Amino acid sequence: MSTLVHSVHVFGSAEADPDDVGAWVLFDGGRVSAVGSGEQRPPADEIVDGGNGCLVPGFIDIHVHGGGGVSFEDGIEAIRTARGLHRAHGTTRAVISRVTASIDDLVAHAAMVADLCEADATILGSHLEGPFLDPGHKGAHSEALLRAPDPASVDRLLEAGRGTIRQVTLAPELPGADDAISRLTAAGVAVAVGHTDADAATTRRAFDAGATLLTHAFNAMRGIHHRAPGPVVVALRDERVTLEIIADGVHVDPDLIATVFAAAPDRVALVTDAMAAAGAHDGHYELGGLAVNVVDGVARLQDGGAIAGSTLTQDEAVRRVVSAGVPRALAFAAAASVPARAIGRADLGRLGIGATADAVLLTRELTVETVWVDGVAVASA
Repeated sequence: MSTLVHSVHVFGSAEADPDDVGAWVLFDGGRVSAVGSGEQRPPADEIVDGGNGCLVPGFIDIHVHGGGGVSFEDGIEAIRTARGLHRAHGTTRAVISRVTASIDDLVAHAAMVADLCEADATILGSHLEGPFLDPGHKGAHSEALLRAPDPASVDRLLEAGRGTIRQVTLAPELPGADDAISRLTAAGVAVAVGHTDADAATTRRAFDAGATLLTHAFNAMRGIHHRAPGPVVVALRDERVTLEIIADGVHVDPDLIATVFAAAPDRVALVTDAMAAAGAHDGHYELGGLAVNVVDGVARLQDGGAIAGSTLTQDEAVRRVVSAGVPRALAFAAAASVPARAIGRADLGRLGIGATADAVLLTRELTVETVWVDGVAVASA
């Protein structure tokens, strides 16, 4: 079935001018088959009036732990439930993130996600956020399970993932980190520096060794000091590196987010780092075996009060960064093409002719109106 969406600003397509409100896009056979402007439009089985809104590529979240009241670690049905919640908010494809656990549990998780990837192409693979983290910057991770990377563990994880582990976060100052970065990148995994006490020199060495991401920039790492710039400044100055940002108004100040976009406009990946309470309600939850209290939409560990993920959705992240003064085109790219490129899926996150027909129709106020996956409407307001 073909679908024509007209009277929209189209973003993420070289064939369209985002300032042109008369643009249209044709979906056919799961692909973008035509892009144009004006009243001369091709026929289609379904015609959608975009109402002068924005048609943008489907959002991609490379760092998310759950939503809709459940955590990904709770199993296959929980993953489907949480994905449904985020899909309704425009996230058409996502990486399944897992907090620190035992190597045995992570192996089982990676194998499960590999199976899911075969059945559902909207699941892009795994992100292992741990256990190779610094105890001093553990955040919402169980300290008892943190460890330095060793070749046997890394190889077990890679074997279980069968090519679907997309991202691994590690602290590059740990013993064995250099070898782990080499093993992971050789297998096509994007290595992220995060939950780390690394100084600028150590961070730079990790990027030179092949790491290409900074996990939730500013959080769980050294801050910026005028005599000790730390990981964020190193990442900002390195064109090879993408910086994750959690734009929930809690993790990073909006003015600082706008500053990061100004410094690295095409290297910011918006991520939710969402836990179970996203799209749900305040209350008591669990993340990686740790008790979490959610009050007024802010998740914190019951013991110690550290921030424990977010209750963010990707559409809200876009609205917040736009409100902070970031141009819409940059915000949409940060939610789609930039994260896709960061995990080696540059084929996603765009609406050019021939692209996968994953799209989100947003109102002029940037609220989600309709979501398409492979050209099929899967959610609507």
